[in-house]
Amino acid sequence: MIEWLPSFNALMNLTSFILLLTGRVYIGRGMVAHHRTSMISALLASVLFLVGYLTYHAFAGTTRFAAPPALRAFYLTILFAHTVLAVVIVPLVLMTLWRALHAQFERHRAIARWTLPLWMTVSATGVLIYFLLYVLFPQYAHRN
Repeated sequence: MIEWLPSFNALMNLTSFILLLTGRVYIGRGMVAHHRTSMISALLASVLFLVGYLTYHAFAGTTRFAAPPALRAFYLTILFAHTVLAVVIVPLVLMTLWRALHAQFERHRAIARWTLPLWMTVSATGVLIYFLLYVLFPQYAHRN
């Protein structure tokens, strides 16, 4: 019933990454309305990811990656970076959004310089984790 959620979550992370990149290109070209649409859409994709992630883990529990030591170390390094940045990015995104919505554009730009690359990293590592667990090495992924 929930087996499709990891794929959905990876798709939402990929969608967020693409929209963030697109939004950066738009603002670089001075296309403010397109930038706003891309960034709000990226936020929506990230919120949908979070809802899917929480739903999946509420029903499926955790997944253990029992790979050989070198591969497991690589996976855990990516997972650690992803998890830490995922926690850090939430207040940064909210602050960046708040400043944009309140026309504090200088302050928005100042924090967006940090928020964008970190958010893109969270999205990209989320997709990488999905591929490691469900596409490349599913034989090592075990639900607890």
